[in-house]
Amino acid sequence: MSVLKSTTHLRVRYSETDQMGTFYNSRSLEWFECGRTDWLRQAGVPYAQLESRGLYLPLVEAHVYYQGRARYDDELVAYTLAGPAGRAKLRFDITIHHAGSGLAVTSGTTIHALTDPAGKPIRPPEWFTKTLADKVSRFDESP
Repeated sequence: MSVLKSTTHLRVRYSETDQMGTFYNSRSLEWFECGRTDWLRQAGVPYAQLESRGLYLPLVEAHVYYQGRARYDDELVAYTLAGPAGRAKLRFDITIHHAGSGLAVTSGTTIHALTDPAGKPIRPPEWFTKTLADKVSRFDESP
């Protein structure tokens, strides 16, 4: 996994809660996206730059573990790590906790294929692996 651990601060919005006053379970995947986006930006490859250079990261697998509640206006912190998941995939591990208490809310993993604009799987381009070389251990090694 990466040596770069990004931190993303989130606040539960009213629209993200249900009648029971807790977050909708589908919001976890949206929060995971916030963590991924921040991780890529901090790693020096913002997602917009990936697309402009012809590299896409479609989601191919997701695992979510629900561990606690989060209510409207709760402040949360997402921690994200990333690394290779095969020759043409990238894995993100995300944990989300309450900012104050540190109590777990949700965690999970998303796996993304590396593709060209047509959706064909590709190996990571050299510019991508060079940018990540000091941030992601073993990224340029094939498993």
